[in-house]
Amino acid sequence: MGASDIIPQEVVESKIFFIRGKKGMLDKDLAALYGVETKMLNRAVKRNIDRFPEDFMFQLTKEEYAGLSRYQFGTLKRGRNIKYSPYAFTENGVAMLSSVLNSKRAVHVNIQIMRTFTRIREMLATNAELAQKIETLEKKYDAQFKVVFDAFRQLMLPSETKKKKIGFKREHE
Repeated sequence: MGASDIIPQEVVESKIFFIRGKKGMLDKDLAALYGVETKMLNRAVKRNIDRFPEDFMFQLTKEEYAGLSRYQFGTLKRGRNIKYSPYAFTENGVAMLSSVLNSKRAVHVNIQIMRTFTRIREMLATNAELAQKIETLEKKYDAQFKVVFDAFRQLMLPSETKKKKIGFKREHE
């Protein structure tokens, strides 16, 4: 049984978000992927809390969670409000979870999650390189294409011709 047999990479990608400048996953999403209850995952983490420093795991503020839930989870229904703010696990925190959770499923899921984090990191690096190349080209060729850019700007300006009125004219006007 391979990691991709358990959970498609697209599903894992949809659970990763950016907060406090880091990529992370919520405890409830990780619990669902691992096939355990959120409270069981958090209990295992709390028994091994020394393995999860602040840069591995942190509890979201109510404002952070409200912002995330608005964009990622839809609106909460009445009576389904959360009691405690969820924990967010950074990439390192997710890697550390594999030492806390001992099931075969947890190992396979963790492998898939780590591959997804790596893929996202590679995509971000590629996009940064592409943006840098485009910026370099713009600087290099800006003077050569100035005439073209100026022509486009002239075409985009509104014309100053007087518009004719639409309709019939009376003879005495």
